[in-house]
Amino acid sequence: MKRTRLPNGPRLIAGLLAGLLLAILAVPLIAQSARDSRLSYDVSQEVSLSGTVSGVLPRPAPGMIGGSHLLLTTVSGTVDASLGRWGLQGKGALSVTVGQQVEVTGIMRTLNDRQVFLARTVKASGNVYTVRNEHGIPVSPQARERAAQRGETL
Repeated sequence: MKRTRLPNGPRLIAGLLAGLLLAILAVPLIAQSARDSRLSYDVSQEVSLSGTVSGVLPRPAPGMIGGSHLLLTTVSGTVDASLGRWGLQGKGALSVTVGQQVEVTGIMRTLNDRQVFLARTVKASGNVYTVRNEHGIPVSPQARERAAQRGETL
């Protein structure tokens, strides 16, 4: 009976390195750059909208992106302002009511064939609430609390 030997050391190492090289080359082919991302956030594109709150949605309606939303009535029409996952949750969260005047700063994006305003800050009743950082990442209640303990504003 003939026994089969395992591949010797150099052949095994060469095979592993070839597999690793193939994996390294394949990753950039499927990776999406931040610039191409539909949710990329460019602070240089920010605008401010003033309007009246016509709806406060703690959960998205069908067809909306995830997270909470404000529906704003502006001079140009109704705007869906996305507040992200934690915009209306936790200590220091945004607190607004229907009929209240607000100023929202952020950027407009088209997602799922719908226009959505990715809000970064909301000014209401003399207070400024930060719901996303300058990179467009939603600010968690824990981050707001840590900033408040340090005496910082987000």
